[in-house]
Amino acid sequence: MIPSNTENDNKKASLKSPNLELITTGDGSSSLLNTELNDFYHSTKGAIRESLYVYIEQGLDYFKKIDTSCKHIKILEIGFGTGLNALLAINWAKNNSCLVDYESLETHPLPAAIYTQLQFKNWSKNVAKIHQCEWGVTHSINKVFKLTKHSASLENFKQMASYYDIIFFDAFSPSKQPSIWYQSNLKKCFNYLKKNGVLVTYCAKGQFKRDLIAIGFEIETLPGAMGKWEMVRAQKVN
Repeated sequence: MIPSNTENDNKKASLKSPNLELITTGDGSSSLLNTELNDFYHSTKGAIRESLYVYIEQGLDYFKKIDTSCKHIKILEIGFGTGLNALLAINWAKNNSCLVDYESLETHPLPAAIYTQLQFKNWSKNVAKIHQCEWGVTHSINKVFKLTKHSASLENFKQMASYYDIIFFDAFSPSKQPSIWYQSNLKKCFNYLKKNGVLVTYCAKGQFKRDLIAIGFEIETLPGAMGKWEMVRAQKVN
């Protein structure tokens, strides 16, 4: 869920939610504006294109390159949101014949009045399916993808150490929800990752990068998506 400036050509629709507005982004896919935070869930220039670049190409594709023998990947997502990252990961798992266990945290699930209007091109058919999955229960979406949604914040979530291969850190921006970006939460992410595990995010704020380094991550500052200047990939090498 990524902040962005409002663009004149955004198409907005009235929804049955006081704090959310549906928009159509530059690549034709949907996103949402949280009017309470004045923050977008994805780039207004292209929700699918952004998520494909940040989380699939720089996350999943990268991890598969550094661990070529891996046939089973465990992912933790911070911020289920519209479910777009999960939809793209479902497609990736199928195309790569790789088992994916996908867990996601979300404290404000979308109501049906909103998620039934989301449009994500070839992946739209699975939108309702993943949003309707019962919380706290593991669901087999297909033969290679399992989804578990947790109605919990990162602060309250507990998992054993060295459990995940990849973390998709897709929370609202540090300026809008600073607490989730606290070093204590990033330390939890570090502990949850296996050795050589990867954290990817759209964010490249200076303090965020300094916190990652202080915790023990090795970081790469990469070109950002959709005109954004930079993004970060962090790796737990020890």
